[in-house]
Amino acid sequence: MKWTRPEDLRQQVQRLWDRGELLRYHTSGEPAFPLRLTLKRPASTEIADHFGDVREWIATLQKLSDLRLEMRGVRHRILGQNTLPDSIWIDSHSQAVSFISKSRESLRFQKLVDATRQQDPALVDWLTRYPLKALALADKWDKLLLVVSWIKAHPRPGIYLRQVDIPGIDSKFIESHRGVLSELLDIVLPSQSIDPIFTGIGSFSARYGFKRKPSHIRFRMLDSRHSILGGTREDVWLDIDNFLALEPDIRRFFITENEINFLSFPQHPDSTILFGAGYGWESLARAQWLQNCEIFYWGDIDTHGFAILDGLRKHFPHTQSLLMDKATLLAHRALWGVEPSQTTRDLIRLTQTESDLYDELRTNTLQDSIRLEQELVGFDWVEDAVAALARQ
Repeated sequence: MKWTRPEDLRQQVQRLWDRGELLRYHTSGEPAFPLRLTLKRPASTEIADHFGDVREWIATLQKLSDLRLEMRGVRHRILGQNTLPDSIWIDSHSQAVSFISKSRESLRFQKLVDATRQQDPALVDWLTRYPLKALALADKWDKLLLVVSWIKAHPRPGIYLRQVDIPGIDSKFIESHRGVLSELLDIVLPSQSIDPIFTGIGSFSARYGFKRKPSHIRFRMLDSRHSILGGTREDVWLDIDNFLALEPDIRRFFITENEINFLSFPQHPDSTILFGAGYGWESLARAQWLQNCEIFYWGDIDTHGFAILDGLRKHFPHTQSLLMDKATLLAHRALWGVEPSQTTRDLIRLTQTESDLYDELRTNTLQDSIRLEQELVGFDWVEDAVAALARQ
């Protein structure tokens, strides 16, 4: 018998909680009360066949103190006139949270809302969008608001997070909550206090004007005429700011994700090669002089290799792929490996030829989960490809 039971009613109200709607009531007044719940009643034949069970079912519903049960008279051809449940209601928000034993949590969220309205009303919108997330942060919310207030009062401070002086709050707290702080700061800070080129948790300091631990770029000049240190096989590490300030007179810029390929890459006129492991492309995007270079990216031939290429083109649309073509893949069939987990999302910045190969990889047309790691490409194959570029 599929009549609505008390546990069914609790599940209905619990779903409102799980969607954040009962907490959202404190900021937006939703959902509106009284709220009618779904009630599945006995059919006419069930009333006759299971009259005792029906009476017990009615009694069970009538004991639910947080709900209002509306009854209506029904004339049954066998049993005559009877009164049966017609609808069931929750009349108030307090009854709804009490019914699912969430009164304490609801009160806690209300206190978060009140504190936020008093300190920074603009953030109430965030509470409305992410009420359950906010409730999970309830123990830390006062500290988060203090950090937001401090950064509002000290926009783009130009200091390390370690130097932020807020009583009871250390840099570890800020660093461990960069994700939620970013969401809050993006709401309350003026646009001139945010550097939009930096995104993601790892770029928190740069986005909001704090000093960052210097990231380093590792590169080699492939033409001794452009040597930085006067050597012919130099391997240079520079912090990103000094790298950006170089503005070397080069024509081609190669990027590889493999260290041995980086170290063994053939000499090439007016060119340099960068070891691309360990940092994002946002830092490179600040190098305006790279916009005037031909850029070649050499990665693994697998779905993630093409995804990295697609991401690089977000910052440097003119990037070309190197040794990431079907001819190279098929020529090294004996060396194919397995990509542990593929990406299958659409990549909008690939050329048609690249996109065709990417589609074959993500649909496993040639073989399941193919990966040709870049260091397995024959060195003579590499030298021929680089030499062909030199002739252009």
